[in-house]
Amino acid sequence: MKVDVLAIAAHPDDIEMTCAGTILSLVERGRTVAGVDLTRGELGTRGTPEIRLQESAEGARIMNLVARENMGFRDGFFRNDEEHQMALIPIIRHYRPEIILTNTVDDRHPDHGRAAQLVTEACFYAGLRQIKTVGKDGQPQEAFRPNYIYYFIQDRSLKPDFVVDVTPYWERKLAAIKAYKSQFFDPDNSEPASYISSEPFWKFLEARTREHGHMIGAEFGEGFISKRMLGVNDLFQLR
Repeated sequence: MKVDVLAIAAHPDDIEMTCAGTILSLVERGRTVAGVDLTRGELGTRGTPEIRLQESAEGARIMNLVARENMGFRDGFFRNDEEHQMALIPIIRHYRPEIILTNTVDDRHPDHGRAAQLVTEACFYAGLRQIKTVGKDGQPQEAFRPNYIYYFIQDRSLKPDFVVDVTPYWERKLAAIKAYKSQFFDPDNSEPASYISSEPFWKFLEARTREHGHMIGAEFGEGFISKRMLGVNDLFQLR
């Protein structure tokens, strides 16, 4: 199953918070996008892994993902090591994306930076034909390496290398985030408060998206970091 873009994130809801608007814009342009969550978010203060899986399915529906799966790595304790790389390489070879979107290398939650390193290295090793893996159909897989990896900005205030205008998709991005009713601001939720469940954090999400949009003269934007230099063929395509 080849897709154009594969979003890989540490926790269910990371994709929605950071790049849902970009995904919606890609889908509207005819691109195929799939999502992979590395953990079930079982260490979260609110909700349960089962609830979050249901919420992630709803988020996938709203974002029009062609597929979404969960690796079931241990929340908080997965590592960038051979075991986890060898679990992720078959996924990359299965979807064969041109572009990977993933967590940023430096963020408040330690899982985010670790996920970025794991995904980066797994993408490289997925291109080595001497690493043998078997696909979902039980057949040997061909080596494959994505062309680009872009890191979405989440909690830390980092300078993006480029920003995607997501103004037309803002309301649907909000809907995708709100699919996680167990996690975000809800005055009727009686579970213990968490870092992301407060009303100020909800306002922060909007403020961050407005900030990135402002950088490019748009109302809402999503910022990304690239480890490699970006090139253009036409200066008039820049804005």
